Amino acid sequence: MHYREGVTIAVSPGSYDPITLGHLDIIRRAAALFDEVVVGVAKNSSKSALLDADQRVALAETACADIPGVRVELVPGLLVDFCREIGATVIAKGLRGGADFDAELPMALMNRHLVGVETVFIPGDPALAHIASSLVKDVARFGGSIDDCVPDGVSSVLRAALDGTVVGSRNPPKQGVS
Repeated sequence: MHYREGVTIAVSPGSYDPITLGHLDIIRRAAALFDEVVVGVAKNSSKSALLDADQRVALAETACADIPGVRVELVPGLLVDFCREIGATVIAKGLRGGADFDAELPMALMNRHLVGVETVFIPGDPALAHIASSLVKDVARFGGSIDDCVPDGVSSVLRAALDGTVVGSRNPPKQGVS
């Protein structure tokens, strides 16, 4: 029996705006499947990020610090170019349900078409299926508790980014000077 030389590197891409416990679930399980997992913090062209890239990378690095074989990097452009540059042969994506699959399948097929990288779908933990970065931001924006949805330290960074935009906040948004 022949085994492939080298290590299998997988990329777990996302905007991670912010990183959530759902993301960590997928990253941990991908780390159990592949030799190395690179958490690829990317810009999603269809979304406007609340946190800047450096904040998202730093939060992901802190959240993933205890997971062996995981590192965090910024994806500067096309995901397939990033995969080729770091030698990744797999993209590991989490799925919460059918809508995620419907959105992810065309991307997986295009990535394979472009450079031959395969996508592996990892079903998310049903206990975390309701956690999405966009929902976490909405709950935080309206003053709700998100501490049980995100890793330690994320809530305070998110609230600071939302400062002045939190509905019902005691600190109204600052007005421009005329």
